[in-house]
Amino acid sequence: MAAVDLAFAAGWGTVRRLPEPVVTWLFNHVADQVVRRQGNGVRRLRSNLAAVRPDAGDAELDALTRAAMRSYLRYWQEAFRLPDWNDARIVGRVKTVNEKLLRDAHDAGRGVICALPHLANYDHAGAWAGRTGMPVSTIAERLRPESVYERFIAYRRKLGMEVLPLTGPGSEDAVAVLAERLRAGGFICLVADRDLSEKGVPVDFFGRTARMPAGPAALSVRTGAPLIPATLHYDGPDLVITFHDVVEKGPLATMTQQCADAFASGIAAHPQDWHMLQRVFLD
Repeated sequence: MAAVDLAFAAGWGTVRRLPEPVVTWLFNHVADQVVRRQGNGVRRLRSNLAAVRPDAGDAELDALTRAAMRSYLRYWQEAFRLPDWNDARIVGRVKTVNEKLLRDAHDAGRGVICALPHLANYDHAGAWAGRTGMPVSTIAERLRPESVYERFIAYRRKLGMEVLPLTGPGSEDAVAVLAERLRAGGFICLVADRDLSEKGVPVDFFGRTARMPAGPAALSVRTGAPLIPATLHYDGPDLVITFHDVVEKGPLATMTQQCADAFASGIAAHPQDWHMLQRVFLD
């Protein structure tokens, strides 16, 4: 565990001091090496992408897996360097689609919940939101070792986000705090394409059964705040955030399925930016 912490410390230290083209080359090289080794995470990534592209042949899936691993390593490259970006760069390297849906909902004063999958760089999206007038509150999975978790909390707080723990000390009040933020007109972002509790809602996802957390829908029903799915992808040096239609109020399972459908549309359009190296599908 100490080695893991040292690796992250080195990333946030050494990587930030290297020229960006050098870091990009290095991380792409590492991504390609990881794919060649065909570890458990790579095999799971390829399996998940096969569900997105069921008609793809082996060569196409191999190329897509390599591109997805490069995109995943780009997330880490940016994670190590984002704290040094100024506000102009954070905002200037974001493009949006249907942003008016988000702004109109936020201007109504009831708070907004944004649910999104593990696409591209959601930390960059959160930093952009805060610097354009909508500071983010969120929940984070507790990583091991604890020191790595604390580094991520500090990193996201430096980007302007309020981060509450999913499990462990403080987690018992997290939902109540999020509800309070929404009632005060706040902005909640929750990554919601993988259930971590084993109590999630079964959904149809790319024609297969997956389980996704009902938390975003439950918060929306509890507070009256609109729920807006968002998907992300990279476009050259830029991050593109696409906001989907507001989810209609109803049973939690139906609302969660609407989120899953929005996620699927964004992932299908840009599967190389879906960083899912864990099990999603139940069958």
